[in-house]
Amino acid sequence: MWNYSEKVMDHFMNPRNIGEVENPDGTGEVGNAACGDALKLTFKLDKDGKIADVKFKTFGCASAIASSSMLTELVKGKTLDEAQKITNQDIADALGGLPEAKMHCSVMGMEALQAAIADYRGEANPFEKDSDHEGKIVCHCFGVTDVKILKVAKENNLHQASEVTNYCKAGGACGSCLGTIQRLLDDMWRLEQAKHDH
Repeated sequence: MWNYSEKVMDHFMNPRNIGEVENPDGTGEVGNAACGDALKLTFKLDKDGKIADVKFKTFGCASAIASSSMLTELVKGKTLDEAQKITNQDIADALGGLPEAKMHCSVMGMEALQAAIADYRGEANPFEKDSDHEGKIVCHCFGVTDVKILKVAKENNLHQASEVTNYCKAGGACGSCLGTIQRLLDDMWRLEQAKHDH
């Protein structure tokens, strides 16, 4: 059994803001029910451009439900610019922490929010299968690109391939890409170090 905080259990057992907002201003869908997690987030703005109503529907585990529920609570009353600054770590912290292997649930919440904001602004969903998507697919099981792996690793200071799996599932099925993921991480952190040394 996962060791969940009381807050995670509360948001899992009594999720806030479930469903869909009628005539939403923005809709974001991320994940893929086939691989076990999917999330749809909808929101409506008030006349001042603040998020007045936000709802989610998720297909996933307790962490996915709790992360989505907490995210909706965090963004209510915020402008889109303020909401966009919320990171997956903010969601996890607000829940009193998530098990390391479930951090991808908080990443999914952050991505759904960013996709919904992009939708409202008339921009392409940054997480659509084609746009995640500069970059080449490294993990074929979950369709994760090198660009996404490096972004998640940099934002969350991840140095091991196994840590990356916790945050975006890459390498979590057949495992054949773990060596490639490790090389990507090693190269990125070497470059980062070189930048600091100059």
